[in-house]
Amino acid sequence: MFGKRGNEGSPKSQNTGQVASTPAPSPAMATPRLDATDTLVLTPPPTAASSHSAAPLPRKRTRTDDYYQTKAQVFSALIDTIDLSQLAKLDTESAREEIRDIVNDIITIKNFAMSISEQEELLEDICNDVLGYGPLEPLLARDDIADIMVNGSGQTFIEVNGKTIESDIRFRDNAQLLSICQRIVSQVGRRVDESSPICDARLPDGSRVNVIAPPLAIDGPALTIRKFKKDKLTLDQLVRFGAITPEGAVLLQIIGRVRCNVVISGGTGSGKTTLLNCLTSYIDKTERVITCEDTAELQLQQPHVVRLETRPPNIEGEGEITMRDLVKNCLRMRPERIIVGEVRGPEVFDLLQAMNTGHDGSMGTIHANTPRECLSRMESMIAMGGFSLPSKTVREIISSSVDIVIQAARLRDGSRRITQVTEVLGMEGDVIITQDLMRYEMDGEDANGRIIGRHVSTGISKPHFWDRARYFNEEKRLAAALDEMESKSQ
Repeated sequence: MFGKRGNEGSPKSQNTGQVASTPAPSPAMATPRLDATDTLVLTPPPTAASSHSAAPLPRKRTRTDDYYQTKAQVFSALIDTIDLSQLAKLDTESAREEIRDIVNDIITIKNFAMSISEQEELLEDICNDVLGYGPLEPLLARDDIADIMVNGSGQTFIEVNGKTIESDIRFRDNAQLLSICQRIVSQVGRRVDESSPICDARLPDGSRVNVIAPPLAIDGPALTIRKFKKDKLTLDQLVRFGAITPEGAVLLQIIGRVRCNVVISGGTGSGKTTLLNCLTSYIDKTERVITCEDTAELQLQQPHVVRLETRPPNIEGEGEITMRDLVKNCLRMRPERIIVGEVRGPEVFDLLQAMNTGHDGSMGTIHANTPRECLSRMESMIAMGGFSLPSKTVREIISSSVDIVIQAARLRDGSRRITQVTEVLGMEGDVIITQDLMRYEMDGEDANGRIIGRHVSTGISKPHFWDRARYFNEEKRLAAALDEMESKSQ
């Protein structure tokens, strides 16, 4: 019994060559190997196409001002009736049942004229308001939505299958929206209000959240959620979606496994973090991995992972921990790989130093439109960080640290593609020399506006990281031989 008024409740060469591939159908991606002639043998995963089926649009609900007025009255009566301190002690399902019982009583006592379906909708809305994220709950429950963009209380957009459409979801008013934003950010120890109107946070499932509140947001709080799928994408799935070819996927698998230093470049929403997650799945389970992020969203499956997250300044402007602070501290934590969720500033210098001092296999993402622009942006970030180094020295640091740049892009039809895999070879004079291993060539678009294109190999049969791949292959053979000898001796 939780009602306060006695209510009864229930309880590194130029383009990738035609890498030799062995057509061996296998349910999982095959392990790369070297044959007797030191030729890279790539066994591609199955190419069975499975096209995206268009996700259904949100169910259109007609909600009038009368509905919201009724909801406000019922909600107010509920808050007056229920004991929230006791409700907090219940599990989610019991709390929902308690709220539903009391709301049903309120509707009966106040004699609201509602159909059964309207009453069920009202009950669900109020439960979401009290226990969850209000009107956002139906959107958060859908796994086909990539982004949720709330522009004030009266306008919500979602991205489905690469297309942005308007949802019928709306909030009672800006006060309710701000309250939900505050509830989200408070879960990770952050706050959003007039004195601190910008905030990055995350949901319990790892979805990334950005809030900007009045007075900076003129028409009410603006909330943006980058949702993560419940099931982590794999390279096999990227092949089925057409983001990369089977041979290209095996190439990426090798890059991730043999500890190449990788920078993933791309624009906003191009799939950089998704691709980074895919590559990290090929990190050996014995390696110690340390991640640094503004908001923790990487989903590493290895057992030896340390996750670090930046911290904004407090209300007095003190206590800030920057990305550079985290990356510098990583070097004291005996990492074998360092992964930076997003490189935005002078921390790029510390990441490059780590890559160049024994932490092979480190990775990061950066906003850039081409691999060449990516390298130039890294140079600019170092200059903006106050490092007074000659340009040639900076380029030498970059070229000796970065092995591979992977370019991701979101095309105009909403599809996402890996458009280039580029190797960094070194310096020639004052210029960083690169070569494409593979690239995506667009041929046009079909009658429905879908991009027509293909991934092509550039003819490099032995990439610059060939010796590294051979070393890892021989190391694995030796380990297998030792295991066999040990088993025989027993």
